[in-house]
Amino acid sequence: MKVQIGNEIFEFQKPISLEEIAKQTNHTNAVCAAVDGRIRELMYKISDNADIEFLDLTSHDGMRIYEATLRYVFAKAAYEIDPKIKIRFSYSVSRSVLATVEDREMTEELYRALVDKVNEIIRKKLEIKRLSVSKAEATQIYTNFGYIDKIETLKFRQEDTVNVYQCGEYVNYMFSYMLPNTSYLTKFETKYYHPGFLIFFPRAELKGELPEFIDQKSFGQTLKEAYKWGKIIGGDTIANINKHTETRDAQVDFVNLCETKHNNQLAELGNMIKAQIDDVRLIAVAGPSSSGKTTFTNRLRIELLSKGIKPKMISMDDYYKPKSEAPIDEYGKPDLEHVEALDIERFNRDMADLVQGKEVRLPHFDFKQGKRVEGPLIKLEKDSPILIEGIHALNDRLTSLIPSHQKFKIFIAPQTQIHIDDHNPISLTDLRLLRRMVRDQKYRNTPVTMTMDMWPSVRRGEFRWIYPNQENVNYVFNSELSYELLVLKKYALPHLLEVPTNDKHFVVSNRLVKFLKYFKDIDEKLIPSNSILLEFIGGSPFHD
Repeated sequence: MKVQIGNEIFEFQKPISLEEIAKQTNHTNAVCAAVDGRIRELMYKISDNADIEFLDLTSHDGMRIYEATLRYVFAKAAYEIDPKIKIRFSYSVSRSVLATVEDREMTEELYRALVDKVNEIIRKKLEIKRLSVSKAEATQIYTNFGYIDKIETLKFRQEDTVNVYQCGEYVNYMFSYMLPNTSYLTKFETKYYHPGFLIFFPRAELKGELPEFIDQKSFGQTLKEAYKWGKIIGGDTIANINKHTETRDAQVDFVNLCETKHNNQLAELGNMIKAQIDDVRLIAVAGPSSSGKTTFTNRLRIELLSKGIKPKMISMDDYYKPKSEAPIDEYGKPDLEHVEALDIERFNRDMADLVQGKEVRLPHFDFKQGKRVEGPLIKLEKDSPILIEGIHALNDRLTSLIPSHQKFKIFIAPQTQIHIDDHNPISLTDLRLLRRMVRDQKYRNTPVTMTMDMWPSVRRGEFRWIYPNQENVNYVFNSELSYELLVLKKYALPHLLEVPTNDKHFVVSNRLVKFLKYFKDIDEKLIPSNSILLEFIGGSPFHD
């Protein structure tokens, strides 16, 4: 059989694993491969002609496989130290995974013992192999290991067979492909960090390097509160969330509990701004894609109106330069997400003049003509702060002429702490990707594969322009709704299931399908008319 790797063709006489091909062709950094366009584990055997592209830690697929295997080994280490240890993984600050233990304190001694055990397992180069077992067998396996949370999730699985991974006597499943043995885990760091410890793994967006630790206090506090909230309402795992769908009364209570959290945050935010209204002249809102910024900004405006404050919403889009004047990205195309794509000088001057009580002629960007035209003439009343929302709203370059004490900054994002089970947290980014897919399909008839095509570019813009400005804010609004995946499933799942197995996006769509299919349905008629969720599924008075 012939195998093509790049421009070279190799011949093999019998079936051979991708791992062995990688060794023979000197692809020493490979952690997985695309075989005829489909992602495969290195233990996958090639038995026919194939086109192969080996992927390393600079690829998102490779990064996820590496991170899942790392979690697997930490779970194995915990079990070997003491089978009674219940370790839980959650996504946390500085692009890390937070490991905590239930029913006992994560002492520094336990932390050191776990890290030592993990390094021992890695040095042993233990094989990790995939097994296919029946649902009943999987239930028995998890019972033997004391993984009751996995059994609860398994109850919602419709298929009769279950994939698991075995390493020695240890068996677990991380909802991901895996590395072929433990010796591949050569690059990671840990940090003792209350109430557990952080695990840093190579990031694709950092070209396979480990992220620098930055103690993001605001972000960390929001995640901590989200974790507590999930425990309070029974919204921390898929199995617990599904319990809220069993009766209509339970559904009504759950939806309204989640929405009440948003109402409470808005009330708190409104009171904070009212208490400082003699100083606050500009309110800036920013957050990553699909955070619900449009609905949130309008609801904040209404919240402030109820307190006698009359904010004036100004669109940052009206300050775009013509496309011909936008910076050029690395692909030679206009970079419309770059801060220099905006007329920084004019925006700064106009905002400062408005704050000073001057009358200002605002621009209006005519997207048909592709340029700015003259807009309305406005002057702010004393009780009318400016309200802006956009990717660069928190960037001080745009408002450098306004003193810091006159600015109130808000960061918005869905900070979920939902888990498939204790060992498998649902990614915060995946929740936003699902929101974006559903919205793009609803309003633009965009296939999910096209949204996935754009997503890496969206993420690069977030890391460059949004996240660096998130810590120095006055308020972090968590736009997560613990019931939303019960609704988004209905809209996203049919389209994700249509992605062909040979499509380059199949591995992403399959990853989303793997956890979405476990969620039950909820009656979407129960969703309030001002909910952030309607911004994505349709029916929002602020969007449609």
